[in-house]
Amino acid sequence: MIALEFEDVVKQFPGASYNAVDRVSLSIEEGELITIVGSSGCGKTTLLKLVNRIYEPDRGTIRLFGEDSAGKDAVRLRQGIGYVIQQIGLFPHMTVRQNIATVPSILKWDKKRIKERVHELLLLVNLDPDEFGGRYPYQLSGGQQQRVGLARALAADPAVMLMDEPFGAIDAINRINLQNELLRIHETNRKTYLFVTHDINEAFRLGTRILIMDRGRVQQYGKQEEIIRSPANDFVRSLLNSAGERRDYTQGGGI
Repeated sequence: MIALEFEDVVKQFPGASYNAVDRVSLSIEEGELITIVGSSGCGKTTLLKLVNRIYEPDRGTIRLFGEDSAGKDAVRLRQGIGYVIQQIGLFPHMTVRQNIATVPSILKWDKKRIKERVHELLLLVNLDPDEFGGRYPYQLSGGQQQRVGLARALAADPAVMLMDEPFGAIDAINRINLQNELLRIHETNRKTYLFVTHDINEAFRLGTRILIMDRGRVQQYGKQEEIIRSPANDFVRSLLNSAGERRDYTQGGGI
C-alpha cells in the first residue's frame, strides 16, 4: 500500500531564486524508511514540513494513504504524524513521563492506557522507566533526550514518522547507538519513516530507499545499491565521492 504520494508538488518562498520544492513526484510504500539527503538548502526540510502542513504547497497534491492531505483538518493531521527534530523540543517543566504522554493526553486517552503506553515506549527506546520516567529534560544527556523525543513522537502510534536531522547534534558514538535503536524500532513497528540527514553515510545505513535532492529537485530516488552502481548525474556522483570510500551500507551494518 502506498503510504505517501507527492504529485507535482511545488513550494516557493518569497524572494527565492528557485523553488524550495520543485515539481516533486514520488511515492513511498507503507513500512519504508526513506532517508532524504542533499546539500544545505536543497529542500529536504521543506518537503518534510509539507507532509504535516507546517507549510502548504503552492501547487500539486500530497496524499496520505490515498487521501488528499489538504482536505484534512491540519491539527488532526499532525496528531496522527510523529515529528522529531534535532532540537528535540522537550517541555522543560515536564518529566520524561509527562513529555511522552503529551499527545495521548490531548487525545483524551484514559490514564491507565497512557501509563502503559509510556512504560512500553521507554522500554522500546532503552530507557529504564523507573530510572528515567521521573527525570526532567535537564537531567538527561543529549542522546537520552533524543530517545525521549522519539518516544514522544511514537506515543499515539502514528502511521507516519517525520524525522528532521534528529541525530545531527549527537556525538559519533551515541549517534551510531541511536541509529541502531531506530533500525530496531522500525523493524519492530514497521511504520513509515521519512528521515532527513545531511550525511550520506547515515542515509545509506538507515534507508530502505534514499531520496537525493538538490535545489528543490529530486536527483535520484532508489535503493543504495542502485545509486552506488548507477549514479543519475554529476551531483549524485559528487555526493557519493564526498562520503569517501564506498562501503557496504547494508542496513544494520557498520559505518
